[in-house]
Amino acid sequence: MQIASTPEFSISHTDLSLPPTATAVLNISGMKCAGCVRTVENRLNQCDGVRSATVNLVTEVAAVEYVPAQVTPEVLAQTVTATGFPTQARDTTALQATTTDWVTRKAAEQRTYVRQFAIATLLLILSTIGHLKHVGGHFGWLELPILSSISFHAGLATLTLVLPAREILIDGWQGARRGAPNMNTLVSLGALSAYLTSLVALLLPGLGWECFFDEPVMLLSFILLGRTLEERARFRAANALRSLISLQPTLARLVPTPEPSESAIEIPVEQVQVGEWLQVRPSEKMPVDGVIETGQTTVDESMLTGESLPATKQPGDPVAAGTLNQSGVIILKVTQTGSDTVLSRMIALVETAQTRKAPIQGLADEISGYFTYGVLGLSALTFLFWHFIGLPLWPEVMQSALGPMHSHHQMTPMSSTWLVSLKLAISVLVIACPCALGLATPTAILVGSGIGAERGLLIRGGDILEQVHHLDTVVFDKTGTLTAGHPQVSDCVSFGPDSWGQDWSETDLIQLAATVESGTHHPLAVAIRQAAETQALPLLNATEFETKAGFGTVAKIDHRWVRLGNQTWLTQVGISLDDTAVQTAQTLAQTGKTVVYVAIDNQLVGLIAVIDPLRENALETVERLQQMGLAVHILSGDRKAAADAIAAQLNLPTERVQAEVTPEGKVNAVAQLQTAGHRIGFVGDGINDAPALAQANVGIALNSGTEAAMETADIVLMRDSLADVAEALHLSRATFDKIRQNLAWAFTYNLVCIPLAAGALLPVAGISLNPGFAGGFMAFSSVSVVVNSLLLRWQFRDE
Repeated sequence: MQIASTPEFSISHTDLSLPPTATAVLNISGMKCAGCVRTVENRLNQCDGVRSATVNLVTEVAAVEYVPAQVTPEVLAQTVTATGFPTQARDTTALQATTTDWVTRKAAEQRTYVRQFAIATLLLILSTIGHLKHVGGHFGWLELPILSSISFHAGLATLTLVLPAREILIDGWQGARRGAPNMNTLVSLGALSAYLTSLVALLLPGLGWECFFDEPVMLLSFILLGRTLEERARFRAANALRSLISLQPTLARLVPTPEPSESAIEIPVEQVQVGEWLQVRPSEKMPVDGVIETGQTTVDESMLTGESLPATKQPGDPVAAGTLNQSGVIILKVTQTGSDTVLSRMIALVETAQTRKAPIQGLADEISGYFTYGVLGLSALTFLFWHFIGLPLWPEVMQSALGPMHSHHQMTPMSSTWLVSLKLAISVLVIACPCALGLATPTAILVGSGIGAERGLLIRGGDILEQVHHLDTVVFDKTGTLTAGHPQVSDCVSFGPDSWGQDWSETDLIQLAATVESGTHHPLAVAIRQAAETQALPLLNATEFETKAGFGTVAKIDHRWVRLGNQTWLTQVGISLDDTAVQTAQTLAQTGKTVVYVAIDNQLVGLIAVIDPLRENALETVERLQQMGLAVHILSGDRKAAADAIAAQLNLPTERVQAEVTPEGKVNAVAQLQTAGHRIGFVGDGINDAPALAQANVGIALNSGTEAAMETADIVLMRDSLADVAEALHLSRATFDKIRQNLAWAFTYNLVCIPLAAGALLPVAGISLNPGFAGGFMAFSSVSVVVNSLLLRWQFRDE
């Protein structure tokens, strides 16, 4: 049973007056079209304790938000099963096994469809040969009397219904019996109507009706062809999720100590516990999340992050489950197991994304709930219209409707009217396609989220895709998002010899400063020590360290006091600053740099400037977003000079920059933009920016390896690359465009083809569709929606 907190599926403000909820994931089988989805959703929403239910036709999964005190997932599964759709509550502890079962079941279904289609095709070939032989006379080797026998064709149609089409008929009957007719109900009614009409013509030759046993064979063959292609396309669309699942190893090599050892034992990965040590050899996958204790290696993280270049890993570096150890033997200490690993959370996010619908699907779902009933009614009206009004009014269309193969002169006017009316009514039944409406959204989301997962772009669902489509503004946090978040020394200025006559070079200043800062962990201190390490400068002997919080640090080196701090502190301790030093410091600060003053005893000897540099691709990302028609803003808790300097490097006007903003202030700033009518995407690091991420219409987090990034944001960028912000928005827009194309096609197809099948063009053009070709159109409609979604993969293949 998969239970997750509500924020895993949506971002909302918690109402403390409501009982706590959880989310269960149910595996559902037997759904064939959007009508089935609607039936299951309605049944779940009617259950006591259910807040909401979303069902996905492609992945055959339902996500149900429920109140644990009122209902359990097992009861929900039993309720849906009683409706006619076998259902099981999913167990997250066996996520890999569950998905493996899904893959195995889908592979078996594909083999079944292929086998059924092969049988139906053989019967169709025999029927077609016999039909050509019957119509065209002698064809040499086709000179077999049995092929043109009506009894032979009746047998072929019977075999088609009994063998390859048996499951379609059974499912269609069960849907009708439950009061929830589906696409199989329509196909079954159409095929059986054609078969029974032909059987009546065979048993009652006095009616003068022409038998058309070939039409149910053709109809069902086209349907099975469409199902086969559709299943294969759906299976391909789920490649990314299957690939993620396959990353998880089944065994782990447990060692007693973090030291290299030969006494490793293999245990199931499910039995690994946090704190244990595991050995991972080259060409093996990391079984769980951990930190390297011993050894160094390179790791291929491409399936998790989309980054093709391997990452170098040394002791102390984290590694994620599913990544590939390439070059060295390592010992890692386990930090996360099971559903807590990065890989498992990614799988959960992708599965959730493929379950959540886009609001644009709402109209299609509403129509699908009544679609089958509407088609049944239209079929009955078609029969009644042509029988009582159309054919008496336009008798000249009789031959066009019957087709050139029917002997109209052998039938009475009444029998001809019955036959034409039945054929048109049957065509309406089989050409209608609720399946295309049901597949429009989930297939596009399945492909889009799969592409995103392969590239390290985790988009939470169809509702987020629609929100992205409406964005007009992107707001960036500065520190750690637009900037690297790791300050670096950018300038070092020496003011010449001190009062003792000693001249201090820039290298000397860095060495002194690194020594004084050797005992602190402030970001500025880390930057100065890194500068010393880069220049291979050893630390000096120092004593009497003291840190003044918010001001600076002091230590004694060679009997002289060395102070590092800000201007205020040095002034307070009586160190004078000449105009040159102040002017130099102001110039550095105006470019966004933080200035550290260096003094020896009571004399200022130099300045060290530290800056948090822009991330790689920051300028290109901002420019690409602007080219996409999005306004870009910056929010920062840093000094205004630093924020303005970053904006200048990005060619952004200062009016789009707000500095010295608290986390609460960021929420208010986003809310003010929303009040002004803007749709906001907020980009942050997923830690301090969680409130603003939740407030924005779309929250985008650069993955920092924390729970906050995974649980708060609507889009998570696993590569931690700023360029992926534009890439994620581009993918979201393209996926949503596919959804709109699919829905437009599905609606247009049904609006055009149903009247065509009902004979709308018969009086003016003499055009009508027989049931066999109507079935072909229906199969083509479903397949085209899935194929159009798969084209998204081609669109992004070379990007």
